[in-house]
Amino acid sequence: MTEQAPPPRVPVEEYGQQYFESYNYADRPLGRFSMYWFARRYYAALVRRFAPPGQDRALLELGSGLGHLLGLLQDDFACTGLDLDPWTVEQTRRNAPRATALVQNADDLSPFAAGQFSAVVALHVVEHLPDPAATIGEVHRILRPGGLWLFATPNPVYRLRARKDPATDAIGKDPTHINCQPPARWRAWCEEAGFAVLRHFGDGLWDVPYLPVLPDAVQFGLFGLPALLQVLTRGTFIPLSQGVNQIVIARKADSA
Repeated sequence: MTEQAPPPRVPVEEYGQQYFESYNYADRPLGRFSMYWFARRYYAALVRRFAPPGQDRALLELGSGLGHLLGLLQDDFACTGLDLDPWTVEQTRRNAPRATALVQNADDLSPFAAGQFSAVVALHVVEHLPDPAATIGEVHRILRPGGLWLFATPNPVYRLRARKDPATDAIGKDPTHINCQPPARWRAWCEEAGFAVLRHFGDGLWDVPYLPVLPDAVQFGLFGLPALLQVLTRGTFIPLSQGVNQIVIARKADSA
């Protein structure tokens, strides 16, 4: 009988203020009208669109980071955010003052009751977890019937990655990415947990350069145009093969 490989080690020492000064955060601005700024507004719009209607809506964000998404949603939901590090939790409290922010590991959702939330969101978190399938199962447990499960995670098999160095591109240069999985694996884990996947799509080819001749700014305008259109229209139309990241929008069955 083949022994099962141990889960990858979570590099918890990487998280905190230093994480937001390194890797993909180090070379991309976070201010107004930046890619990060637009992305948070886009994800907030998706949550509002796909979350079930009704009173007393409660939302949980796994890995709330700097807290900007919860800051956008705190008027629409009773928001709770989890993060590993006290510094990041303090940022969430500062940027989303009406949300509840907790120092807690996203792979332990046992403190939450079954059916406690109407939406759970994880933006670039699941690839940091040692056992994402187990976490997805727990997300299903704590969601109400009809609840929304939305997450974004790197797509290690997007089409133009063959033109990049996989050790130094936006996916590979972050050593905390311990569970980057292809789209079929994430879809399977969601469906095995009991979710219906409503949308599974890409976020665009923003990790330029891909070509050796054209300036980066020209390539960003060329390859990034679909991403900009998707964000501005609040759409979900970019194919998985055309996304550095993949976005999953799933729902717990009403009868669950």
